[in-house]
Amino acid sequence: MYPDPNSSSQKMYDRALASLPGGNTRTTVFMKPYPIYAARGEGCRVWDLDGNVYIDCINNFTSQIHGHAHPALIKAATAQLALGSAFGLPTASEVDLAELLASRLPSVDQVRFANSGTEAVMMALKAARAHTGRPKIAKCEGAYHGSYDYAEVSLDPTPEAWGRNAPVSVAYAKGTPDNVLADVVTIPFNDTEAAVSLIREHGRELACVLVDPMPNRAGLAPANQAYLEALRKVTREVGALLIFDEVITFRLGYRGAQGIWNIDPDLTTLGKIIGGGFPVGAIGGRRDVMAVFDPRPGKPALPHGGTFSANPVTMRAGIAAMELLDEAAFARLDAMGEAVRSGINEAFHRHGVPGGTVGLGSLLKIHFVDRPVRDYRSAYLSEEEGRRQMVFSRALLNRGVLAAGNGLMALSTPMTDADINAIIDAASGALEEVARTL
Repeated sequence: MYPDPNSSSQKMYDRALASLPGGNTRTTVFMKPYPIYAARGEGCRVWDLDGNVYIDCINNFTSQIHGHAHPALIKAATAQLALGSAFGLPTASEVDLAELLASRLPSVDQVRFANSGTEAVMMALKAARAHTGRPKIAKCEGAYHGSYDYAEVSLDPTPEAWGRNAPVSVAYAKGTPDNVLADVVTIPFNDTEAAVSLIREHGRELACVLVDPMPNRAGLAPANQAYLEALRKVTREVGALLIFDEVITFRLGYRGAQGIWNIDPDLTTLGKIIGGGFPVGAIGGRRDVMAVFDPRPGKPALPHGGTFSANPVTMRAGIAAMELLDEAAFARLDAMGEAVRSGINEAFHRHGVPGGTVGLGSLLKIHFVDRPVRDYRSAYLSEEEGRRQMVFSRALLNRGVLAAGNGLMALSTPMTDADINAIIDAASGALEEVARTL
């Protein structure tokens, strides 16, 4: 049972405290009183240092859509490793993956690779500035787009900092320069009228509007169709670019979220599942916008390097991962996601616990709020709601299911019907524990 002061994970954490700040190198995996250390993974399961086994519904925060150690991905990566892992030269593998991605996204003519979703978003924002000659960006309140200082503005504002009439641009990290805040217009998610008004107000200075169609940190509520259509229309009206952050939502379907909502952004950022389990990021978009990276005329408008960008191990594993994700694979992921969401929602009702799930496809998020979740503010937890979520997360873990502490679950292709039933049963048992605290 977690926590166990005599566990190998506790001992490893004690050791880590000496060499890592807070014993940690990824804030997202930190847990109190100590994190569980992974020893190995196979399929949809992961084993910790003590030999405990869990159904993995974190999947490295949505990146492992084929679970762990998938034979096809191992084969692709090891075959390339035998030929070399990285070169100071381009390889055919980056052309192959770029062509695959462009074939799935009608809005994408060309692709440029990076090493993370953070870097992809950073370069997309810089590309928008280079293309338009404008300084400002707009982004949604509470939406996570990586660690670039402009992209992380207003990631987790507290209610006292929300602002009365419109969202206020609030620093996420201590030391964020004031001029960064001045160049970010924070807009509400799923509030069409307010968002359009703010975009028009700052239109002449806006290089782009950055939006995640189903932002995890802002509640994982899907965007309203009318909201995204309005963003597409108003960005064209004011001459700003529309950027879709599909680092996570590309796992929603064969053509990502933009295929589901039938909207073509000017730029798209990708990551996670397109790397086959290896570090990756990508920026894709219209040819005229992507021309800012083109070095043929001389110095490009936006120079961009990266020692491991488009390394062939990532490219080959990514190709293998994407080829496995055909229309049938997505249909099965959709069915599994719907089964888990429905099963957990029924358990909420059966145990009399306020809350439920949101999400689409293979993604879901569990909320302990007695109100519709449509944006960051409606998903914001009170102290009591946060306590219920903490009880649930601990109880779910002790029933052999790994989920993110904020309730996020990401399913994977190796999961069977038995695994789906086990996830629902574990969630029901955890909700029963929550019910006893009401």
